[in-house]
Amino acid sequence: MFVRDPCGIVCIIVTYVAVFYADYVVVQWIILHTMQNSLWGPFHVIAFNTVVLLLMISHLKAVCSDPGVVPLPQTRMDFSDIHSGSSSCNDSDDRNDWTVCTRCETYRPPRAHHCRICKRCIRRMDHHCPWINNCVGERNQKYFIQFLVYVGTLALYAIILVIMSWMFECPQCSNDIAIKQSRILHCVILVLESTLFGIFVIAIMIYQFQAIFDDETAIERIQGTHSHHKNRHAFTLLAQVCGKSHPVFWLLPCHNAPRYSYRRDVHLIDHQV
Repeated sequence: MFVRDPCGIVCIIVTYVAVFYADYVVVQWIILHTMQNSLWGPFHVIAFNTVVLLLMISHLKAVCSDPGVVPLPQTRMDFSDIHSGSSSCNDSDDRNDWTVCTRCETYRPPRAHHCRICKRCIRRMDHHCPWINNCVGERNQKYFIQFLVYVGTLALYAIILVIMSWMFECPQCSNDIAIKQSRILHCVILVLESTLFGIFVIAIMIYQFQAIFDDETAIERIQGTHSHHKNRHAFTLLAQVCGKSHPVFWLLPCHNAPRYSYRRDVHLIDHQV
């Protein structure tokens, strides 16, 4: 699923430019300049680029995967009476009941909401994120959280490498003034970039985990529709997002078993039509 939203496309480009720039500075201006005669050089090249690879995979999965789009009915529904007397997208007071979306012209399951950018109803929609140009919903929230974790890890890793490169003496470093100035400039830009992105993703990550443990999406929090399952164990709520695999594998951007059946949704929608 790819949404043709200009803002989202620009944010994706900015994300990859920032990641590739960070990788370039770390490898070219930090590791090759200060660790070329040390075994730490190859280690940090492999470790840093492994995090970059995991970041890219999780980001691409969050961008391209289905966030939980509610399927449209096979037969068109008659909403003439609803269009004339109600708002564009109505929610029932009881979240246990299916509701009607007049924009999609279909029934939708509990906790599904309509996204005006994706122009579809999304199951357990948290919000539409321009940084992945997609909704964060029931089926891709795991990849979104992984992306946040890897961005935060990469930012912290980059800052640590910059600090290490300036704290310890480097006999093999070039004494050329132009090279030193270029290295300082790239390191300063990298630290600023890492700090800004790091703070940003940590704030979003905290908000995401808080929403998971409260069993309440951002939209539900705004609307004041509190969850009926707040007494459920935190591990159970986290497992709902990360899948049925062992917690050790939760940070791997592998397939996440869906919590619901797409065919079941189609059957129920067509049955209600």
